[in-house]
Amino acid sequence: MAIIYDSEIRIEKLTLGPWESNCYVVSAGKNAIIIDAPAEAPKILEVVRGLSVGFILITHGHSDHLGALVELKGALNAPVAVHPRDAHRLPVPPDQLLEHGNEITPGKLKLKVIHTPGHTPGSVCFQIGQHLFAGDTIFPNGPGKTNSPQDLTRIISSLVQHVFVLPDETIIYSGHGEGTILGKEKQLFAIFNKRPRQPDLCGDVLWAP
Repeated sequence: MAIIYDSEIRIEKLTLGPWESNCYVVSAGKNAIIIDAPAEAPKILEVVRGLSVGFILITHGHSDHLGALVELKGALNAPVAVHPRDAHRLPVPPDQLLEHGNEITPGKLKLKVIHTPGHTPGSVCFQIGQHLFAGDTIFPNGPGKTNSPQDLTRIISSLVQHVFVLPDETIIYSGHGEGTILGKEKQLFAIFNKRPRQPDLCGDVLWAP
């Protein structure tokens, strides 16, 4: 487990389950939110013990980010929130549907919803200050996996319109593995965007080989 602090919030990262998916617990004082529920619910519940969990936020509806959701919902009775285009993938009915630009404000926390379709139709990122919880939308040196060239175009459009406009110092927390810094990814994307692109390009794409 990694613990990150800034002047106002505490971020705890747990890497869980067979796909090594990341769960993030973000807290300010006694108020907390959980971002994604991959697996191993008891480990997540231990981290939030003594905290008031205002939301369980889902970045997208793939099963490797949902395995602990039923148990967390049952134990915490916290509202589950997801974008409507991925709501049908959840193992429990969502309590709130998220749209681009929504603000979520449990206690002293204030998160902005950024809709970033491409990896899935309902993929979202959550921004709080200089921190961006990106799910599988962006990783170091590339976007999230896509299943078609059209999806690759969508995810790139999402990034260009809504993510790359954020400050360069924005810290990206990805859904698997390590995070990255937005300014670095923008530089790598600029290299990618100058190269000719095969019309059937999709899947696991890298900005720079």
